[in-house]
Amino acid sequence: MDTKKLTLTIVFAAIAITLNPAITHLAVPAPFDPGLFYQVWEIPIVIALLIISPISGIAVCLLNTSVLFILFPGALPTGPLYNMLACLSMQAGIYATIVIGKKIHAHKNPQTSLLTSIKWLTAATAIGILTRTTFMTIVHYFALPQPPPIGFGLNPVLTSAFLPYQLYSTQH
Repeated sequence: MDTKKLTLTIVFAAIAITLNPAITHLAVPAPFDPGLFYQVWEIPIVIALLIISPISGIAVCLLNTSVLFILFPGALPTGPLYNMLACLSMQAGIYATIVIGKKIHAHKNPQTSLLTSIKWLTAATAIGILTRTTFMTIVHYFALPQPPPIGFGLNPVLTSAFLPYQLYSTQH
């Protein structure tokens, strides 16, 4: 990684860490559940993926997770690990969609239109959300019944009841 990319990666990591709600109290309430908040601190992680490189997106995510483990672990000490898995699975979906989009449009016209770029970015966002939700539903299915610090020790019935609710949530 060259100096410019490394510097940008560190800047985006600092922004992501600074946007943590424990510092800024900046979170958007979900319309369907006032107790659930969408947190804006993952935006710099996705931007690093999109404008620098996938390695930078992963690095920002890992740096952010390290700080979360130290300063803001949440209800479970392993909470930052789950957030990291959610971020990485979302990045995988976004990146896969972008790679497919480039392969589809590379042979047609190297200068893709703005509308085409917006369509692929929208598709990448949707696939990223779908990938994250699917992956985290599977992780939660196995993790939630475990005793702390892995899960909350929920019985299987409660875990099964929670999973449909989790499908509407992207906060982990």
